[in-house]
Amino acid sequence: MKKFFEEFKAFAMRGNVIDLAVGVVIGGAFGKITTSIVNDIIMPIIGVLTGGINFTDWKFVLKEAVTHLGEDGIEVVDAAEVAITYGNTIAIILDFIIIAFAVFCMVKALNAMHAKAEELKKKEEEAVVEEAPAAPPAPTAEDLLTEIRDLLKNK
Repeated sequence: MKKFFEEFKAFAMRGNVIDLAVGVVIGGAFGKITTSIVNDIIMPIIGVLTGGINFTDWKFVLKEAVTHLGEDGIEVVDAAEVAITYGNTIAIILDFIIIAFAVFCMVKALNAMHAKAEELKKKEEEAVVEEAPAAPPAPTAEDLLTEIRDLLKNK
């Protein structure tokens, strides 16, 4: 059992798992921001364009709520309304599309940065190759034989 927990600790403390956890936390916060943008900015605009209807209140009622008047004259709900709230579903789909678009833009920007970095790296490597002095030409067989002959003559 101790080995199992040691393996789990090694797994959980690897860089990829921690990076993933940070990504999930940031993604959750980003999701809240986009939900607020959809609910507080985009949906009211759509509501105005559709004649003042609150978009998230669009629903198809399957069964009306059962109510009665209480002793103090306030309406009391005996059974809640059963409804399909398709307006809320549309808002959530719009929320998803905004998040997906933002992630797409981020990935596209990161890919462009990586491509530019690779291009700069390639240009630097080419510049280094161009700046390197040319190697002297290798001696031919005749040059080597002449050098050997001269060395033998001098002995």
